Parts: sequence; C-alpha cells; structure tokens
Amino acid sequence: MKYVSTRGQAPDLTFEEAMLTGLARDGGLYVPAEVPVMAANDIAALAGLPYEEVAFRVMRPFIGDSFTDDEFRAIIARAYEGFGHAARAPLVQLGPGHFLLELFHGPTLAFKDFAMQLIGQLFQAALERSGQRVTIVGATSGDTGSAAIEAFRGLDAVDVFILYPHGRVSEVQRRQMTTPAESNVHALAIDGHFDDAQARVKDMFNDFDFRDGVRLAGVNSINWARVLAQVVYYFASAVELGAPHRKVSFTVPTGNFGDIFAGYIARKMGLPIDRLVVATNQNDILHRCLSTSEYMPDGVIPSISPSMDIQVSSNFERALFDAYGRDGKAVAQLMDELKSGGFRVSQGALQALREHFDSGRCDEDETRATIKRLQATTGELLCPHSAVGVKVAEENLKPGVPMITLATAHPAKFPAAVEEAAGIHPPLPPRMADLYDRDERVTRVPNDLAAIETLIRERIAK
Repeated sequence: MKYVSTRGQAPDLTFEEAMLTGLARDGGLYVPAEVPVMAANDIAALAGLPYEEVAFRVMRPFIGDSFTDDEFRAIIARAYEGFGHAARAPLVQLGPGHFLLELFHGPTLAFKDFAMQLIGQLFQAALERSGQRVTIVGATSGDTGSAAIEAFRGLDAVDVFILYPHGRVSEVQRRQMTTPAESNVHALAIDGHFDDAQARVKDMFNDFDFRDGVRLAGVNSINWARVLAQVVYYFASAVELGAPHRKVSFTVPTGNFGDIFAGYIARKMGLPIDRLVVATNQNDILHRCLSTSEYMPDGVIPSISPSMDIQVSSNFERALFDAYGRDGKAVAQLMDELKSGGFRVSQGALQALREHFDSGRCDEDETRATIKRLQATTGELLCPHSAVGVKVAEENLKPGVPMITLATAHPAKFPAAVEEAAGIHPPLPPRMADLYDRDERVTRVPNDLAAIETLIRERIAK
C-alpha cells in the first residue's frame, strides 16, 4: 500500500512513513494510491463483532507491512480500552429512520478520541521500534488538541505542542489541554482564530530547516491515520442498521472536512452509503462551495459550536484531488488561488463532488432550538455541534433510507451553550469531575511563526 500527495510532487510513502510525516513536503496531503474495496459478504460479516475487530478488518488493508497482524490488534486493543461505553460508538434512535451515533465516550468526550487514541499507540510502537524521537505540533479548534494531549501525554519518544485560538474554545476544552501535568505536553494559546493556528502549523511543516531539525510530525486531520481511524465507525454503524443489504445515509457536522471525508472513503471501500450530508454552522464555507462552486473565505464568526468555526478546511483538498481526477497540478493551483483570496471549483469537479455530498446550514438560533426540542422530545441532550448535524439531517431524511447523524462531542464540553438552550447544566462524567479544580499550564503566543518556532526549540532542548 502506497500513499501519494494531493499535489503530486512529493515522493510516495508507506503507511508508517505517511503517518510519521503528516503533511507532504510539497504542501499536499497524503491519500492512498488506491482505495481497497471490501466485498459485500466481508461487510456483512462485520455484523455483531466487537468494535475492535471491525476496526482491524476495515483498517488492515491500508496498513501494508508497517505492522504485523498481532501488533496491529494489540495497538487497537490499547487504543479503545479506556472508552466509557462497551459498544465504543453506540447508536440511539431519535425518530423514524433517524439515528444518533454517539462518538463521545472516549477519554476527552469527543469523536477525535477514536483517531487520536489509535494514532498515539501507532506512533509509540513505530518510535520504540526505530529508537527515534519526534516533535508533534498541531492546531485545534477545541477537540483535536485535548485528544492529542490525552493520547501522547507521558510518552517517552514524543513532545507535543498544541496551538489553540485564545478565548475561542470552551472552558472544558481549554482545561483538558492545560491541566495535564506531564512535561512532554504543551498548550499554546495563539492570538487569533483557528485558521491562524492551522496556517502556522502548515508554515512550520514548510520550513524544512525547522521541520527536519526538530523531527516534526503532525496529528491534525492532515494525517492520513486520523482519517483512516474514523472510517471504522461508518462501517460499524451502517452494518448495525442492515448494510450491506440496505443503504444508509450519514450527516456529519464538520468544519475541517476530515470526519466526512472518512465517510467518503468508506463509500469508496464498498459501504453502501446513499448520501453524505455536510452540516455547517454559520461559518458555512463548505455549504456555500457545494451550492455555488465558490470557495471564498469571508472571515470566521465565533459561534456556540466553536470546533466548526473554520474557513480553511484542510481535508477538502483530499476531496478536490479526487474530484479533479487526481490531478496534483490542478489541486496545487487551487491552493495557490486560496492564498490569494479563494477559488472557484470547475463545473466537472463540482458535479463529481455533488455525486457524493449534499450540504446544509444551521445558524445559532436554530442550533439552540434543536438542542431544546430534542431534549424535550427524546431526552437526548446534544452538544451544539451535534445539534447542527441533527437539524441538517432532518432536512435530508429520505423514506426507506436510515439517516445516521454523528454526535461529535458530549454536551458537558459546552455546558454554557447547552444550559442556555435547554435549561439543563450537563455534568461532566465522574472521572472528570475535578477538572475545574486542576492547575492550568498554558503559554500565550503571538500569531508569529518565528516566535512559535523559537519557543518550541527552547522547550524540546530542555
């Protein structure tokens, strides 16, 4: 199994090389050269299996020779042993033909745990084998950072630096990043919004002297292993509702396009997905692009669903790569145009995207109303991001095709917004009850590449 860059100029890599590299040296993102297809009988055979076994069978073809079967099974077992629900990703019915996939039972109460716990174990195994040490730098709009710190805290071969937008994450998200005491993890509050943090991370990867000097690695959703881990719960949930003998649709609240791109990969693998619905909040650039062909960032507006407050959706590049017939030069041109203000998707590529993706938008008032209504009618208390998904899903229900909405975070991660909407203060699980009492450790940094690189060099030299 080989991996290629979406911009066509970087060398092909193995799974392990692509995982440890993160962003390709030409600025692109790694994707499989070919997506393996699962036969219908192999998909049907997933029914009733433990989540860990589904994960092994779905991901194994992508791993190649990087890990043996025994190694990979042990890695998966360690990744999910700390989840708070035996099913890992349970389904809850909201109404006729509409189901909620609860992805918030991991250590940090967000869907990012499915990928980050796995990638932490993959990194540890690979680095122990090679005797190397790496510096992980990531940007977060809230959940990726806490999941990464939880996954890598205390590991011997890794230093972790997470950039998050100062004042633009929830208090629970912030404290999950700033309260771990292990010396190898560092929370950096950047002056700016998520797109600024993400841009500085990409700048660091494109500064090859710095990148090579600190052995830089990335765990944002630019890392293919992140996307791969998320493919699993599409299979697990679809099979539970009758796949491959019936089609299933998914609605995904997303800002960076990584979680829904995992659904696209599941579809290419043979999972009978009818529609993949992109659900956006008021920062609706993905919905606007799929509706009009224009990808034109117009500024981030803070919302009660902050993990979706994004205008530059990194993983959309992977979808564009396929939509443009895997033409790396065409994708590189679009990304250059984005730096100058935006781009327009060609008619042929837009048609290719629309064959797989629908989209919708949910504003702040609609988000609050959905939280309040669902609590009253189902007893299910939604986080604001999940509420965005549910509202858009309801607009896209189709008779005879079950709709699964991804619930991306526990409501207790956004208690103020949930309480304002539903009049209920969602409590943290008992294992996190003392979160507000823990000491915080955080460094405020300017939106300046040189200053951030200097700080990282100083920290890892100690």
